[in-house]
Amino acid sequence: MNIRRLSPMTALVGAAALGLTTLTACSSDAGDGRKDGKLDVVASFYPMQFLAQRIGGDAVHVSSLTKPGVEPHDLEISPRQTADLTEAGLVVYLKGLQPSVDRAIAQAEPKHVADATSYTTLEDHGAEVEGDHHEGEGGHEGEEGHEGEDGHAHSGDAAADPHIWLDPVRYAQVAKGVGKALEKADPDHAKTYQKNTTALVKELNTLDQDFRSGLKDRSSDTFITTHAAFGYLAERYGLRQEAISGLDPESEPSPARIKGLHTIAKKDKVNTVFFETLVSDRTAKTLAGDLHLRTDVLDPIEGIGSKSKGEDYIQVMRSNLKALQRALGAK
Repeated sequence: MNIRRLSPMTALVGAAALGLTTLTACSSDAGDGRKDGKLDVVASFYPMQFLAQRIGGDAVHVSSLTKPGVEPHDLEISPRQTADLTEAGLVVYLKGLQPSVDRAIAQAEPKHVADATSYTTLEDHGAEVEGDHHEGEGGHEGEEGHEGEDGHAHSGDAAADPHIWLDPVRYAQVAKGVGKALEKADPDHAKTYQKNTTALVKELNTLDQDFRSGLKDRSSDTFITTHAAFGYLAERYGLRQEAISGLDPESEPSPARIKGLHTIAKKDKVNTVFFETLVSDRTAKTLAGDLHLRTDVLDPIEGIGSKSKGEDYIQVMRSNLKALQRALGAK
């Protein structure tokens, strides 16, 4: 019987081929939407990250495309981040807030996507910036998320205000949607996601009630802030937001807008001009100085940084409530 012996070179090539096969298998495992045995969730920015972490708990690994201290509207997605979206087990984002994220998701085509705008309704608050005042109607307790055939509600409206997370009621609707998306992406941990969603929604409902009671007895309805991020919050609690800039925090106000704010501040007895943590406070402080008003922080919670008055969404929202109580003369 002839026994064919492998030459050293043949053996080396075979070993290399075996190694390549093993590497390919490992790469395939790495593309199953998991990281370190947990569902790999990629969030677009902090409010989506907070929901994924609180609902996912120990069953998920969560990363954010927007790093702490970065203004979300300015984010540009790298090729590496786009690749991460392709490999993710779930992508949680808010369509219309970050154009670069929208483009990257369309390119990456991740298997499971949770778009916050598909779980609630969006409105146009842009007119308020030009001084077209709309008294907040409060209420809306009976609202439910409206999900269309394509999974989006009013997301095609370019004028729609994306800052839905600043209304605890709408944010709770989004939380329920993200919980369902996690269940679909990772059915093995469905009970965990259901339990955590219920707990978070209860906490958000408590936050809503605290805003209602905390702002009930106030001497003024009007507050001035840097950019028009608080339209949903103002509507929910019967307040009137007057923004220096529009929905874009980087836009510069016109001289007519500044003049109008002078008139509004005097007429409505405004005593505070609010600024933010992630954008320049120069214009807000100049306006406050001209009118001899105090300044304070009203945080749109687009990210948690060293200047944030709290370690998470709930804590910063409670800081916002205290700031509004001081500014509006609430008891």
